[in-house]
Amino acid sequence: MFSSTIYYLKQIRKTGSTGNSVVYHLTKKEKMRLALTIFSGKIFGVIAVIILIKSLPGMFANTAFAAETFTPHEITTFNSINTVWTLVAAFLVFGMQAGFVMLEAGFARSKETVNVLLECIFDTAICGILFWAIGYAFMFSHGNGFVGTHWFFLSGAPATYETTGIPILAHWIFQFAFADTTSTITSGAMIGRTSFRGDILYSVGVTGFIYPIIGHWAWGPDGWLALMGSEGHFFPSLGQGFRDFAGSTVVHTIGGVISLAGALVLGPRIGRIFTRDDKEKGGLPPAHNLPLATVGAFILWFGWYGFNPGSTLSAIDADGIGRIAANTTLAACAASLTAMILPLWLGPNKGKFDLAFTVNGLLAGLVAITCPCYWVSPLGAILIGLIAGVVVYYGTLLLEFLRIDDPVGAVPVHGIAGIWGTLSLGLFACGQYGATGPTGADNSSPVKGLFYGGGLDVLKAQFIGSAVITLSTFLIALILMWVVNKLPYPWKLRVEPEAEYGDGLDKFEHGVSAYHFQE
Repeated sequence: MFSSTIYYLKQIRKTGSTGNSVVYHLTKKEKMRLALTIFSGKIFGVIAVIILIKSLPGMFANTAFAAETFTPHEITTFNSINTVWTLVAAFLVFGMQAGFVMLEAGFARSKETVNVLLECIFDTAICGILFWAIGYAFMFSHGNGFVGTHWFFLSGAPATYETTGIPILAHWIFQFAFADTTSTITSGAMIGRTSFRGDILYSVGVTGFIYPIIGHWAWGPDGWLALMGSEGHFFPSLGQGFRDFAGSTVVHTIGGVISLAGALVLGPRIGRIFTRDDKEKGGLPPAHNLPLATVGAFILWFGWYGFNPGSTLSAIDADGIGRIAANTTLAACAASLTAMILPLWLGPNKGKFDLAFTVNGLLAGLVAITCPCYWVSPLGAILIGLIAGVVVYYGTLLLEFLRIDDPVGAVPVHGIAGIWGTLSLGLFACGQYGATGPTGADNSSPVKGLFYGGGLDVLKAQFIGSAVITLSTFLIALILMWVVNKLPYPWKLRVEPEAEYGDGLDKFEHGVSAYHFQE
C-alpha cells in the first residue's frame, strides 16, 4: 500500500504538475488503488486517535475522569504536560510587560516617555528579586489565614506546589509574572509627577509586602477568604468561600487601588485642567502616541490568553481552558463596543468615535472577566463585558469630576472594573462548572450565581472578599504613599516642580529624551 503511494508521488514529479495532468496519466485501476490508499490512511489516523483517547483519558477530561485513579506513569505524564502549559502561560503573562510599557508610554506625554519605560523595567527587576526572597513565601506558603510563614528565598519549599503537580520553580515563575503585572498597574495613575527614587521605595512596599500578604488571603493555601464559609473558619454559615480565578481582585483591583492612593497623595500634574473647572480646555491631556498605546493594548489582550487560561495550571482540563479563552475574547469584544458607543452618544465629543475610551474599554472587559472566566457561559461573558465598558466610561468621568489625575485610566480599568468582575461571578456563574485540577475538571460541586437560581450566597462571599481586599489595600497604600511623600528630596514621592516644566521628567530624572523633539 505504501509502496504504491510512493510510486504515484514519483509520477507527480515526472509530470511537473500536481493538477489534472497527473490524473490523466493514471489508469483506472491505479486511481482506485490511490483512493484506497488515501482512505486507509484516514481510517488508520482515526483509529490511532481513538487508541490515544482510551489510553490517556485524562487528556480529554470531563467530570467522570476527574474521579478516576491513574497509574504513576499517567500522573507523571499529566504533570509534565501541565508544567509545560503553565510555563508557556507564564511567558505570555510576562510578555504583557511589553504591552504595559507601550500603553502607558503612548497615553503619557512625550516628555515623560523615558521615565515610564525605565519605571516599568525597574519594577520588573525589583519584583523578581523580592518575590523570590519574601513575596512568594508570604503569598503561597502555609502559615495562618493572613500570611505565609515558610519558604523564604524558596528555602525548604517542596518539589511541587500543593496538589498541582507543578514544580515549585515553574509555579514561582508563573506567579512572579502576576506580581509584576500588579506592580506595573500601580504606576499608571501616577505618571508625570512621581520621582524615580520615590518609585523605588513604594515599589518595594507593593511587591514585597502589600500584594503578596493581601493576596495570601484569597490565594494562599490557608488564606482566610479562600476558606471562608467552611467549618472552623470565618462565616461558616455562608457556605461559600471567596473566588477569584485569575485575579480581577488579587491582581487588578489591588494594583488599581494602590494607583488611586498614589494619585491622591501626589495630586494632579501641574497645569492639569479638569472638565468641571473649564469645559472648553478641561480634560485629560491628549495622548502623545495613540498608535503605540493601541498596539500595547493588543499585546495585553494576547497576553491575557496566558493570564486566564493559564490559571488552570492544567492543560488536561481541555474544556476549561477552551471555555476560558472564549469567555476572555467575548468579554473584551463586548466591552470595547460599549466603551466606543457611549462617548459617541453622550460624551463631550458627542458624535465622535473615541479611540482612547475604546482601548480602555477592551482592557476593562479583560479585567472584569478575569475572576469569573471559568464559571460563566459565553453569553454571561458578553454581558459582563458590556457592563465593564459602561463601568470604565463612567469611572473615568467620575475621576475627572473628583479632580483625580489618572493619565492612563488605571483606576477605572483595573480598580473599578476589577470590582465589577469580582461581583459578577455572584450573578452570572451558570451552575455547570466546579473546579479545575491536574487530572481534569471536577464539576461535582458547580458554582451557581443569582441569575441561574443560586441565590445570594456566592454574591455575598464575593462582596465580602472584594470589599475587604479593596479597603485594606487602599488604607495601607495610602499610608505608604503618604510616608514616602514626606521624605526629604530626592526620595519623596512627588518630583520637584521644575521637573514638570519644560523638558519634563525625562530630562530632569534621566538626562535624555525619547524623541528628538518635545511637545
